[in-house]
Amino acid sequence: MSAKDVSKAKPGSGHYLAKPGSGSGRGIMVLPAWWGLTPFFTGLCDRLAGQGFVALAPDLYHGATANTIEEAKKLRSKLKQEIATQEILQAVEVLGTECQEREAGIGVVGFSLGGYYGLWLADQTPSSVIAAVIFYGTRNGNYAKSRSAFQFHYAETDEYVAVSAINKLQKTLKLSGKETEFYTYPGTTHWFFESDRPQAYQRDAAETAWNRTVHFLRKNLG
Repeated sequence: MSAKDVSKAKPGSGHYLAKPGSGSGRGIMVLPAWWGLTPFFTGLCDRLAGQGFVALAPDLYHGATANTIEEAKKLRSKLKQEIATQEILQAVEVLGTECQEREAGIGVVGFSLGGYYGLWLADQTPSSVIAAVIFYGTRNGNYAKSRSAFQFHYAETDEYVAVSAINKLQKTLKLSGKETEFYTYPGTTHWFFESDRPQAYQRDAAETAWNRTVHFLRKNLG
């Protein structure tokens, strides 16, 4: 499916929405990293729409974005978790009105900070999420009631994600009997998937992770 076959809704109502040319498809929530709703993440929504999904990304910073780590830290420090989680739940409701088979469940693709919130969503709204793809993110939680399958993508060297946290999450999900896939990409660091982060982006690893993501979402969402 080409870009011209994708219907887009620009930010302005608290989210970015991209739909396939058919106008319908299974729903996927995209949760950006701490940079905010940058063109990379709206572009990712477009790519998912190009694969036949309805993709929505909430704008948790309300129009603000960061280019540097220092800018991202400042934006992150102002983000109140109770407000962020409420806006994510509201975004789930919006996505539900736009996608097919909402009652069957949605997918989530989250990055770093967004990966944390993706795991939160799978944990706290167990009936909503049936497929969660997490890039370089972790979270403590009890996922026993979640009906989601999980796929994780981690960098080989990552100063932001502790190996112990990954191991703990893996153990928690295994004890909960969840379907999980864990991938670590040699020679990569945090943000390796994000093409607008030239200091970290690794094209081959990103392409492999993308193909795995699409396969996983199709398998679990149809």
